[in-house]
Amino acid sequence: MSEFEDIDINLDELDFSDLEERYAVNPHFGLDNYVVVDGAPIAPESKADKLTLVLKKLFKTVGNVVEGDEGVYMPIEDGKTKGFLFVQFESAEQADAAVKQLNGRMLDQKHRLLVNRLTDIEKFGAEGNIKDEFEEPEIPPFEDHGYLKSWLQDERGRDQIALHFSETVGVYWNKKQNDPEEVIEPRKNFTTKYAKFTPKGTYLFSVHPQGVQAWGGADFGRINKFIHNQVRLVDFSPNENFMVTLSPTPISFPEDPAEQQGFPFGPESAGHKLVIWNLHSGEPARTFALPPHLENQKEMPWPLVKWSHDDKYCARQGPGALAIYDSSNFQLLDKKLVKIDDIVDFEWAPAGVHLSDSKTEGGEHVLSYWTPESSNQTARVALMQIPSRRVIRTINLFQVSDCKMHWQDQGRFLCVKVDRHTKSRKTFFSNLEFFRLTERDIPVEKLELKDIVINFAWEPKSERFITISRLDNGDNNPAIPRNTVSFYGPEVAKNKATKYKVFKSVTDKHSNTVVWSPQGRFVVVATIAKSSGELDFYDTNFEEDKKSLNNVKLLKTEKFSGITNLSWDPSGRFLAAWSSSWAHTIENGYKLYEFTGNMLRDETIDHFKEFIWRPRPESLLTANDRKKVKKNLREYSAQFDEADAMEADAATREAILLRRQLLEEWRSYRSKYANRSQEENEVEAQIIEEIKEEIIEEKEEIVESI
Repeated sequence: MSEFEDIDINLDELDFSDLEERYAVNPHFGLDNYVVVDGAPIAPESKADKLTLVLKKLFKTVGNVVEGDEGVYMPIEDGKTKGFLFVQFESAEQADAAVKQLNGRMLDQKHRLLVNRLTDIEKFGAEGNIKDEFEEPEIPPFEDHGYLKSWLQDERGRDQIALHFSETVGVYWNKKQNDPEEVIEPRKNFTTKYAKFTPKGTYLFSVHPQGVQAWGGADFGRINKFIHNQVRLVDFSPNENFMVTLSPTPISFPEDPAEQQGFPFGPESAGHKLVIWNLHSGEPARTFALPPHLENQKEMPWPLVKWSHDDKYCARQGPGALAIYDSSNFQLLDKKLVKIDDIVDFEWAPAGVHLSDSKTEGGEHVLSYWTPESSNQTARVALMQIPSRRVIRTINLFQVSDCKMHWQDQGRFLCVKVDRHTKSRKTFFSNLEFFRLTERDIPVEKLELKDIVINFAWEPKSERFITISRLDNGDNNPAIPRNTVSFYGPEVAKNKATKYKVFKSVTDKHSNTVVWSPQGRFVVVATIAKSSGELDFYDTNFEEDKKSLNNVKLLKTEKFSGITNLSWDPSGRFLAAWSSSWAHTIENGYKLYEFTGNMLRDETIDHFKEFIWRPRPESLLTANDRKKVKKNLREYSAQFDEADAMEADAATREAILLRRQLLEEWRSYRSKYANRSQEENEVEAQIIEEIKEEIIEEKEEIVESI
């Protein structure tokens, strides 16, 4: 038995402070608290301390960096920094925030910071993903998809359409009165939701539970796929450089290394639902979490990302702020939000704006926004120039219930439809506020109305517009037609100020939709309702030698019960109207009309969903080219009439082709023997002058002598 066995030792009385201090564990230590930062400037050792302070200040914006030398460690070798550093935060959550918010951040014009978790670096290295010797990555072979705009080379200038019915999508050539001609064999299960062309028609996209796919070329082969689980909504930038997708399912980074191969997102995208893709590379350019106020919203406002006309900038709206990004790196403009208290909505100008004091070629980037009334300030509409973020014009409004901003397609004018209410809030009416952006100081003209405007539409490339309005008198019986369709045009007053005048009004209508032809002049004013439908075709320049809206003429009225959608073809020659099974399941199908209202085709198709015109890029014709076309329009018209006749009747087609063949044979025969005769009988040309006298009338008269 040991001599210490009977000794009773009270451990609570022993002092272990020296040992605890010696072997104390740093509470902040943990690999999850560290991030590795690549892409930092390589600077001389003399400037390392200053660079460290700059970077430490940046990382403190997302979390608490541990104080002292442990917080930021930047290796130095051969008298220079090595271009990477380690940053330690007080918690793993703060390190995660640094990866999500700062990965890809531009420190300056030449340096982009790449931020990753230290644990991720070690995990990938430990599993053998990082090899000691460099192995050149395998470059996949180039896949030729053909000319992606080949449909523009069609000799007859036909447009393409996509028809979506049941679970099938087919692409066809539009053939006026004849049945559409298949471009490719209709594909069943082509999409699980809808199909969509990009804005210039280069790609056709399909939507699937795993993501979206791009199709293109003459045979619509698969170009690329974009993995985004349970994607619901898709949108594109105006110049087809970027795509935006939204899914209700948050992005989840797979833990299995095998599943990580080919997964397009990094750990920093975990929990995000909104993705901006680069359409050319097929890679995600930026991901975002949904703002909290949109997470539980039943109807999602779309698009959530809006683009400038040239894809150079995009913007997202959040609570009390606008986030504006430069699309070259998708970093915040000037690295900060644009604070706008209570902002309700904003819109980019659809073209470069040629401000009176600007000499920028192509025009300025301008956006408009509005804020509502509050207890201590009026409602406000403002114009902001980007990238300077300078507010170039504002107007104050009162007794406002809502605003809608309508940009003219050339960016010359902005109409703000202001819905106002009386003090009792029992009656509503509208004002139209017109900003003239190309004039000095951007004057604003107000058009006060007694009615409430329910629809407004600018004519393309014009200052004319149409409104649909009704008097708010408390009688809202939908069976009684009370809407007024008004055609407006500019009128220059004696003081040279431009005013807008009503040149024609059509009263007592159910009309609720205005769809201008892409080329202007022709417009359809329609009634789209569950139980009834009507289309009124107007020509706003019926007398071609005059250019005012007092020449408005109703060309034709067509009934279409159950109509749900309208769409013009890119040329403005045809209008498609259809009844979609997405809205109701009775008498689905489509009708095709000429711009004059003459119906060309009436197709009833079970479970018909959508009629999609393939968009076209802007015409390459100059103003002089267009003048030549108009001058020789009769000649071109005869050619098109002949082509239409050939398509309409097989016998006529054979006769026309035979006539062309005989004419070509005659020209060839004549040319052959005319040349031979000239060679064999070359004689010197002589001028022979011959005088002929001809007596036309001979008359004899006897004159008596005086």
